[in-house]
Amino acid sequence: MPLVHANQPQLIRSSQKDEYYQTSLRNHANDVFQAIAGSKRWLQWRKEIELLSDLTYYVLTTLSGYQTLGEEYVSIVQVDPTNRRIPSRTRRGAFIFFHTFLPYLLDKLLVCVEHELEAEEDEVNQNAQREAALTWSPVSYVKAWIQRAVRMLNEQQRKSLKPVVFAVQQGVTILHRVHVALFYISGVFYHLAKRTTGISYLRVHGMTGDDRTIRTSYRLLGAVSLLQLAITLTLQFNNLRQRQRARQEWKQHRNLSSSPQASKSPSSKAPRCILCLEDRRHSTTTPCGHLFCWECITEWCNTKTECPLCREKFQPHRLVYLRSYK
Repeated sequence: MPLVHANQPQLIRSSQKDEYYQTSLRNHANDVFQAIAGSKRWLQWRKEIELLSDLTYYVLTTLSGYQTLGEEYVSIVQVDPTNRRIPSRTRRGAFIFFHTFLPYLLDKLLVCVEHELEAEEDEVNQNAQREAALTWSPVSYVKAWIQRAVRMLNEQQRKSLKPVVFAVQQGVTILHRVHVALFYISGVFYHLAKRTTGISYLRVHGMTGDDRTIRTSYRLLGAVSLLQLAITLTLQFNNLRQRQRARQEWKQHRNLSSSPQASKSPSSKAPRCILCLEDRRHSTTTPCGHLFCWECITEWCNTKTECPLCREKFQPHRLVYLRSYK
């Protein structure tokens, strides 16, 4: 029986079929657990139930040496890097670990770290954390370890660690997008776990006549995906630089002394800033023409890049500080 490498459409259809059956298994497991333990317990254990369902699906198929339902649907079989033998049990177990348990653990870890970094260190919050530690939960030990580690950091170290956590979260997303683009180009390793363990696929039937055309079209799709990702990263980097420049300008002008001429004008009413409701200091205009205090509008732009009055979108670097305005 001739065995050739599976192409991109077969691998995608196989993954979609597996995802369909995994979703069905998760839904049934969630319904059973919710009916037995109640909605409160189900909300607490929902992620763990989905993880257990995925582990059950792959243990009964891949780890046991059988095809998954998606692989059987498109008639493909797993092979090791030699393309002559099926993967060993150790390699299949490593694939299941990287494909199911590792993403769950990474997501829980990043969410816990982000939550602890943003938590206020007041007495009420500490008491709540102690009470939560007394009741066992699926990630209670991880949370307790992260809490102890975060408490050892000072305020400056916490602020420095927040961008690192955000960068890791964005990096995981970018890694997945790059991996999918490389799959479109090369035609192997649709999942990161399969690329890590070296598991590829062969199909049972011979090569079809339009297989070369299919692979060429997917290579073009992969190139377009990489180009789109590069443009997105460039725009995000440019936006980050503009925000940093606006923050630097705000730091430079936040301590400017108010104009003595403006402070000594008893005959005329001093204009007020609608953000602070006080006399406007260091008047600054938005592209739409509205005036605010420099400190007020730059601080506003740190959270919303729009005019507080008319809601027109603009970038912080387009603010104009009116030095000679009276």
